[in-house]
Amino acid sequence: MSSRPELQAPPEIFYDDNEARKYTSSSRIIKIQSELTERALELLALPEDGVPRLLLDIGCGSGLSGETLTENGHEWIGLDISDSMLNVALEREVEGDVLLGDMGQGLGFRSGVIDGAISISAIQWLCNADKSSHEPRARLKAFFGSLYRCLARGARAVFQVYPENIDQRVLILNYAMRAGFAGGVVVDFPHSAKKRKEYLVLTCGPPSINTSVPNGKGVDGESCSEDDESSGDEENQTVCVSDRHRPRKKQRITKKGKGREWILKKKEQMRRRGNVVPADTKYTARKRKARF
Repeated sequence: MSSRPELQAPPEIFYDDNEARKYTSSSRIIKIQSELTERALELLALPEDGVPRLLLDIGCGSGLSGETLTENGHEWIGLDISDSMLNVALEREVEGDVLLGDMGQGLGFRSGVIDGAISISAIQWLCNADKSSHEPRARLKAFFGSLYRCLARGARAVFQVYPENIDQRVLILNYAMRAGFAGGVVVDFPHSAKKRKEYLVLTCGPPSINTSVPNGKGVDGESCSEDDESSGDEENQTVCVSDRHRPRKKQRITKKGKGREWILKKKEQMRRRGNVVPADTKYTARKRKARF
C-alpha cells in the first residue's frame, strides 16, 4: 500500500515541518488520536485510586496523545524520532516531557520506573530498514528488551498498530514474548474494514490470571474475542521487513512446484496461528503416483 507513511520515507523525513503542522492541525486526526489513546488507557487497566501514574508515550509526535493522558490525570514522558514533531509539541506547550530518540536503539530509562506505556501507530515503523545499518529484528529485540527493563513489574504496555499483514503482526508479537512479556493482540470491530483496530496488549512479567488479554469491542460496542475475527486477511504472506533501498524480489516458482521445505514452512505458520495441522512425517510433501 503506497499510502502507508512507513513505506514512503523514514519517520524523521516523512514528518518534516510541513507534515508535522498539517498533522497537528487536522481536527479529524486530533479526534482519532484522542479516541485511540482513550482506548489504550482503558486497556492499560490502571488502578482507579486517584494516584497519577508515570506513563511513557512512544512515538508521541506533537503530543496529541499526551494531552489525553494529562486530561486523565497522569504524568507522561514522550519519545519521538521526528525533530519537527517535537518542535510543534514544544510550541503547543504540552504538559509532558518530550525526548528526541530512536526507539529501535532501545530506551534509556532506569529499571522499573515507568508505570505503563502506550504507543499509537508507531511500532510498525520498526519493521522497516531505513538505513544500511538497520536490521528490523535487531531493532525489535532492542526495543522490547529495554521496554521490559524500564517498566515496573506487573505494568502494562498497549500499542495500537497497523501491521501490513498477519506475519508482520506475528513478528512483532514474537519479539515481545522473547523479551519476557505476556499478552497478545486485542482486535476491536474485527468485521469492520473501516473501524477495525488492533492493539498489542503486553504485561511485564510471566503469564498469570492477571496477564490475560482483554476482549476487543464488537460492532455494537460489546466485547468480541479475537476468535471471532475474520480470517480474510490471513493469507500466505511473507514476513514484511520493508526495505525501500532494495526492491523486493519476486519468489521464483519452478516447474517442479512447491517442495518439502515450502510445505513445512507453511505448516509451521499455520501452527503459530493456532490451526490444527497434521504432524510432519516422512510422507509429507511426497509426490503421489499418477493413477487412472
